[in-house]
Amino acid sequence: MTKNVLGGPLRSCSNSTQKTTGFYRDSFCNTGPTDDGTHVVCATMTDEFLEFSRSKGNDLITPHPPSFPGLVAGDRWCLCAHRWYEAYKANKAPPVHLESTHQSVRSIVPFKVLESHKAIF
Repeated sequence: MTKNVLGGPLRSCSNSTQKTTGFYRDSFCNTGPTDDGTHVVCATMTDEFLEFSRSKGNDLITPHPPSFPGLVAGDRWCLCAHRWYEAYKANKAPPVHLESTHQSVRSIVPFKVLESHKAIF
């Protein structure tokens, strides 16, 4: 069983049937040896984060069919742990869904940092 950052079972991150997230596009923030970006942080997108990501060279807004639908504020998405942490340090990190965030993130982002940004809904 794949575990989340809280130690329980990893839950689905997707909140829309049209935007299936995850490195493996299975709605889960799973990772594996070919996931160089470590896409393990389940977060709800904000306009502030999407603009921050675009400013860093990763445009998550523009669609790239068929594999990437483009994101808008309110979408849930599995983010690269390093990019999320970079956004946190810039005060632009989106809220995190801990039950849907893979346990491996603990080797990159301190748990107390993730917990301080947990989604409340």
